[in-house]
Formats: sequence, structure tokens, C-alpha cells
Amino acid sequence: MSSSIRREDTPSPFARWIEQGQSTIRHEADVMQRVAQSLDDRFAMAVEAILHCGGDVIVSGIGKAGHVATKLAATLASTGTRSHFLHPAEAIHGDLGRVGPHDIVLMLSQSGETEEVVRLLPTIRGLGASIIAITSSSQNTLGKAASIVLELGGITEACPLNLAPTASTAAMLAMGDALAMTVSQERGFQPEDFARYHPGGSLGRRLALVEEKMRPLAQCRVASDQLSIREVFRKVRVAGRRTGAVMLVDQSGRLSGIFTDSDLARLFERDEPVDIDATIATVMTTQPKATTAGTRFQAALNRLAGAKISELPVIDADGRPLGMLDVTDMVGQAACQEKEDAAIERPTLKLHFPNQSDTEA
Repeated sequence: MSSSIRREDTPSPFARWIEQGQSTIRHEADVMQRVAQSLDDRFAMAVEAILHCGGDVIVSGIGKAGHVATKLAATLASTGTRSHFLHPAEAIHGDLGRVGPHDIVLMLSQSGETEEVVRLLPTIRGLGASIIAITSSSQNTLGKAASIVLELGGITEACPLNLAPTASTAAMLAMGDALAMTVSQERGFQPEDFARYHPGGSLGRRLALVEEKMRPLAQCRVASDQLSIREVFRKVRVAGRRTGAVMLVDQSGRLSGIFTDSDLARLFERDEPVDIDATIATVMTTQPKATTAGTRFQAALNRLAGAKISELPVIDADGRPLGMLDVTDMVGQAACQEKEDAAIERPTLKLHFPNQSDTEA
């Protein structure tokens, strides 16, 4: 009889692990629900203070609260509020020079008694900066020093030992996000503003405008729709890789048609003779699909895919060509992005499944 133990004969810990994970998430969700219901005028006062801040919002905290503070500083900065993170330990060694009288210091500490945080408070107030605290109580040291206190209340951590910051940091993050999102909405922050601060990565590509991704007009083939087919392909040339289409314009310079290399091939595939001295207007595609400047790149890309075409002219409000979206160019851009992404080293997650034998009886 094989000494190997079948997996199904041994109780799996998976169900227990899943239950433990669910319990942690439910506990943190309950805490955040309670915090959400506790918001009062002090939250509105904090929003108003940030909206009228004449300087920067400096977010600070240490330990796990410091990690949350770093994230909140980034969220504020990316949604229209000038913000940066200040490490309490570095602050007492010179970084307090970043704090000015018109700044707001958003300080995070659940206990409100953390030594590194408490040491900063008199100096911050002496520099004339206002303090908004996210902490458990307005009666702790941080709460008493702050102009506005966003109380989280006493929180039992999701940690079975009630030691590791879990539910408290989740509540801090939720409170900070609530502040950032409320301020952003009150500022009238729009997708184009978001795109300005997120030019890179997949998010940047999704928010980019077509004019940022198109091939500029100087690199496109553009011709009068009154030229002959022969003249268009003999005279209209551009340096470098040409696009797969010629944009045709009328006498006023507005886009009147498009003629692709595929159209040319199909023309010569006809059974009847081809008159290449005929006006290109007689064979071009009239009322071609196009997109206007100011359109999101992703929307234009969806249109290309939906219409199953390879080139999409970009025009201005008067219908004059500004450039061309070319599938080949986009493939090249995507390849470059993949190389950049591949250059970022990512850790490999290795999973170990217990009670699973390589051999079975």
C-alpha cells in the first residue's frame, strides 16, 4: 500500500482560512460603517479648511499610520490638492523646513500619543500651520493640539491579538479618502484635470486625448480631392513610414474623403480597366469616419475597433484635418509600453498547497 496520503482523506485548512479572511474584512467594514455614520460638522470644517488652504496640505504619521499618510498625500495630489508626505522622524531633523504658515498639517495617529508625532506638535503650531487630526479622540494629546479633530473613536483591531493596526488604519484611510474626494468634487475636478496629473501607464493612455497620440499632419498624406489618382500617389509623399491612407480635402481645406492603400489594391483587382488619371474624388470614400480634437483616445480606439478600420482622421471643429490615428503607430506605442512595463521587476508569488501529494495511491 502506498504511503502517499490522498488529499481528500485529510481535512483541508482552506475553509478555515477563507472564514478567517472573511471575518477580518467584515470587521473592518463594520468599523468603517460606524465611522461613516459619525461624520459631523467637523468633517465639513476640514473640507472647508483644505479648500481655502493657501499653502500645501502636508500629511504626516508614523508606522502603519505613516503608510496610510503617504497614500493620502498621493491621492490628494493627484486629485487637485497640492500635498506631500512629511515623515515625523525626518521632520525633527530638518524637514520641518517644508512647513509654512499657510499650510495645513493632516496628522494621523490612532492613539494620539505617539512620541514622534507629539514632539512635532508645538513646533508645527509655532510655525503657524493649522493641524487637522485623524485620531481616536479629541481628548488625547494630538486631539488637543489640533484645530479640527476627525474622531475615529475607540477601535478594536481585526488582529486576533488586538495589536496589529488593521481596522484602525482602514478607518484612517477611509476618512482620508472621504476628505480627498469631497474636496476634489468641490473643486470641480474633471477627467481632463485627472489626465494632466496621470500622463503615464494604462490610466494615462485611457485619459489621453487623440491629439496626444495621433500622427501629426506633417507626417500624414493629404491631397486635394481634385487631383487624379496618379497625381496623388506620385506627388503626395512624406518622410519616414507613410500612413496607410490619404486624407482628401475640398477647396476649403475640409476633409471630404479618404483613400487607403487597400482601396488602391481593390481598384486594381477589378475586372474592368482602371483609369488612374481619373479624379480621385470619383473613387475615394466620401464622408469618412473621423474623430474631433479633444476626444479621448480610448473612445477613438473603440471606434476604430468597432468599425474595423486601420486609420482614423483627426479633424478640428471646422472639419479640417489635424492628423491621423494609425493602427500601426498604436501597435508600436503599445510595444514600447510593454518594454517599459517589463523593465519593472515584479515579485513572483509562489503558492504552497498543503496536503497535496505529488503521487497518489
